[in-house]
Amino acid sequence: MTGRYLVTGGAGFVGSHIVAALLDRGDDVVVFDHLSTGHREAVLQGARLIIGDLDDERLVDYVVADGPWDGVFHFAALSIVGDSMRDPFRYIAENVGTGVRLIAACVRHKVPKFVLSSTAALFGSSRSTPIDETANYDPDSPYGESKAMLERALHWADRVHGLRSASLRYFNAAGADPAGRLGEDHAPESHLMPLVIDAALGRRAEIAVFGDDYPTPDGTCVRDYVHVADLADAHLRVLAPLATNSVRYNLGTGRGHSVLEVIQAVERVSGRRVPMRRAPRRAGDPAVLIAGADRIRRDLGWQPRYADLDAIAATALQWRQAHPDGYRTGHRRLHQGTIAELFHAVTD
Repeated sequence: MTGRYLVTGGAGFVGSHIVAALLDRGDDVVVFDHLSTGHREAVLQGARLIIGDLDDERLVDYVVADGPWDGVFHFAALSIVGDSMRDPFRYIAENVGTGVRLIAACVRHKVPKFVLSSTAALFGSSRSTPIDETANYDPDSPYGESKAMLERALHWADRVHGLRSASLRYFNAAGADPAGRLGEDHAPESHLMPLVIDAALGRRAEIAVFGDDYPTPDGTCVRDYVHVADLADAHLRVLAPLATNSVRYNLGTGRGHSVLEVIQAVERVSGRRVPMRRAPRRAGDPAVLIAGADRIRRDLGWQPRYADLDAIAATALQWRQAHPDGYRTGHRRLHQGTIAELFHAVTD
C-alpha cells in the first residue's frame, strides 16, 4: 500500500536514497530542503522539492499543514562530529530547535508517524561492543547529544500526544545507489570512504588518518559501515510497526572495520594505491562503534544485503567515477531529467 510522505533533508546523502526507495515502491514524496548541503539533482523524478529552512516556523507549519501525510522522515541536521566540538551551541540550537519545531508541527496537524535519522554517536565510547538498544545515552560530542535530545522529545510526543516514531541509529552510512542514480557529495567532504576514494583517484593529495594509537588492533578507529541502500530498506520496514507503537533500532552489520581496513578495501576495488598521512586524534571520536542490530533483524526481518566492505566501497567508487565532480557533473542534464517539480511554498 502506497502513501504520501514528507522528507526533510531529502536532497542529502541518506535522505535522497530514502526518497528513491519510496518512489520506487510508488509513494508520493515531497522533499523539504534548504540545499545548503543537499543537491537539486539528488531529488529524483517523481518527487516534489520545496526549498526552505526548518528555522522558518511559519513555513514549516504551512508545509506540514498541507496534508494528509502518512508520515514524516527527518534527515535535515548538522552532522559533523568535529564541528560540533568546535561550536557546540550551534549544534544543540539548530538540531534540537528545528527538530522540536518539526515534531510540534506534526503533532498539531495529526501526522501519524515520524522517522528520525539518529546516530550511534549518542552512545559514546564508554560502552562495550557491539552496542544494542538497551545501552544508555552517553554522547562524546554535542552532535550525539543533539540526537539524544531529539529521541527524548519524540518519547514525550508519543507519550503525551500519540505521535508514533522510529529512531534509527546509523553507525556509518556509506556506499551509493547500486543503480548508479545517487551517491555521496558533500562540500567539503567529511566522510571517510569518499575521501579515501578521492585520494585513490588522485582528486586529493592524500587521506589523513586521525589517530593511530587507539586501543584497536591496528590503532585506528573502528566503525560499523552500513550501505545506504540497506538503510533505505530499514526505513521502509519501520513504517509498519509504527501503526501501533514507537520503536528504536540500531542499524549496522555487527562487524567493525578500521580506518586502515577501509583504505585497503578501496585499494582492492580500485586497483590503486591510496596515499595517506598520520594525524592527531580528533576530539569526540570514539575508538570503536559497532552495532548490535539483532533487534531489527528479529522484529522486521531486516538483513543487510551489502554487508561486505568491498561491496560497499565498490558502489561508492562506481558513482564517483561516473560523477567525478559529484552532482555538478552533467548539471544541466541532471537538473532537467530528475526534478519533477520545484516550487516555493508561499506564506501570507
